[in-house]
Amino acid sequence: MTETFTMGELPDAVAALVERAAQPDFDAWRRRIARLGGCTNPIHLVGTGALVDAETGEVLHAYGSADHGGRLLTACGNRRTAVCPTCARTYRADTYQLLRAGLVGGKGVGAEVDGHPRVFATLTAPGFGPVHTRRESGGRVRACRPRRAGERCPHGTALGCHVRHAEDDPRLGEPLCPRCYDYAGAVLWQAQAGQLWHRFTLELRRELARRAGLSRTEFAEVVRLSYAKVAEYQRRGLVHFHAVIRLDGRDGPDATPPGWATTALLADAVRTAVGLVRLPALGAEVVGRRVLRFGAQVDVRPIAAFGAGDRLTSEAVAAYIAKYATKGAEAAGAVDGRIHHGADLATLPVRDHTLRMIGTCWWLGGLEPFEPLRLRRWAHMLGYRGHFSTKSRRYSTTLTALRQARAEHRAEEQRATLGLGDRSTVTVGQWRYAGRGYSPEEALVAASVREGGGVHGA
Repeated sequence: MTETFTMGELPDAVAALVERAAQPDFDAWRRRIARLGGCTNPIHLVGTGALVDAETGEVLHAYGSADHGGRLLTACGNRRTAVCPTCARTYRADTYQLLRAGLVGGKGVGAEVDGHPRVFATLTAPGFGPVHTRRESGGRVRACRPRRAGERCPHGTALGCHVRHAEDDPRLGEPLCPRCYDYAGAVLWQAQAGQLWHRFTLELRRELARRAGLSRTEFAEVVRLSYAKVAEYQRRGLVHFHAVIRLDGRDGPDATPPGWATTALLADAVRTAVGLVRLPALGAEVVGRRVLRFGAQVDVRPIAAFGAGDRLTSEAVAAYIAKYATKGAEAAGAVDGRIHHGADLATLPVRDHTLRMIGTCWWLGGLEPFEPLRLRRWAHMLGYRGHFSTKSRRYSTTLTALRQARAEHRAEEQRATLGLGDRSTVTVGQWRYAGRGYSPEEALVAASVREGGGVHGA
C-alpha cells in the first residue's frame, strides 16, 4: 500500500511541503519522518520518556512528544507487504534470520544443527472442484484441462478447457463450474487447516517412532521434532503450508539425534504421515459429512548444507519461506480488512470466486454448528484463521528476541551519542496512542524515502 493523491490533492500536498520547507525546524521534521524508513501508516504516540542510570536513578536524558512536534511517530510494524512494504521488509528479514538460524546455527543456536536431518515440505489443500490452471511441461505451456469435446457437468458446463493460460489470466483459480464447486467443503477445510497441521505433527511423531521400533514415550526421550512453517494462499483461495522439519536430540538443536534418525527416514515418514491425517469437519448435520485431509500433492525435499552447489540449500529455503511470511489473502484476491456487515458483500471489489468463498463463510458463520470456527470474523481471510508463520518452541530463536536485540543495539547507539559510555541504563516512560497516518506533506516525504530504499533507523 502506498500513498496516492488525486489530481486535485497533489498540488495542495506539494504546496504544503514547500511551505513547511521554509520553516526553521524543517530538517528536524524531515528526519523524524525519514527515520521511519517509508512506513506507510505510522502510529502517533503522546507522552514522555527518560533514560535513567540503573544504579543511582539519575535521569540522564529526558524526551517527549513535545520534542517531536507534539507527537512521536513510530513505525506501524505490520507484516504484510500489501499494507506496509517497509515494515514487511523488516519482518521478512527477521523471519529469514529465524529460519536460517534453525538450519545453519547462529542467534543462540549452535552450528552443529547444520548436520541434523531436515527437509523442506509443502503440504497442499485437496481439490474441491476443477479450476482453471496454468500447466507447463518441457518449457512449454500446455492446455489447462484437456478433455474430450462435448463432455459436460450436470449443469451443462464443459468439463475441459483447452486454453493455454497466461500467467496474468484472471481466470486462473476460478472453477470451471461454480455450481459444482464444493464451497462449503473448501471453507471448512480452510477454517480447520491449522488443526490439520497439528494432527500432522502428531502423526509424524507416531510414524517416526514406529519406524524406529519405539513407543511414543521412548521416542520423545531421544528425539525432538522441530519445525517452522508459513501458509501461502493459492489462486484458488486455499492455503498450503511450506515447512522446514528437523530432527534433533532430546534437548533440542544443540543435541545430536541418534544415528537411526536420518534425512531419508524423515522424508519418507513425512510423506506417509500426510496421507494418514484425517479430521471430521464440523456441521455434518447441515452440509453433510466431510472428512478433511491434505491434498495428494506433497513435495518433500532434503535440505543441503550451505554452499552445496545446485542442491536445495539452507539459505535458499530460508529466503523462500520468509518471502511468504509477508503475504496474505490478497494473493487470492481477498480484501485487507475485516467484514462487519453482510450488506458489505455486495460492494466488495473481488472476483466472483473469492466473493463466493466470502459469502459461504458468512452463510455458515451464521449457523450454530459452525460458531466455534468464527467464520464471519475470518471471512476476509476466506475462512483461514491460523497464523501465517509459526514454529515449534525449540526450532531456533524468536522474533521477539530479534526485535529486542535490535532495540538494544539502538539503545547502545543512543548512549554513545549522549556520551554515556558503558553506564548501565534503563528506559522508562508513559505513552498513549494518539492516532496514525501522515499529513499530505508528510506522505510525500515518506514516499520519497520509500522510493529511495530507506530503512528503519535511517
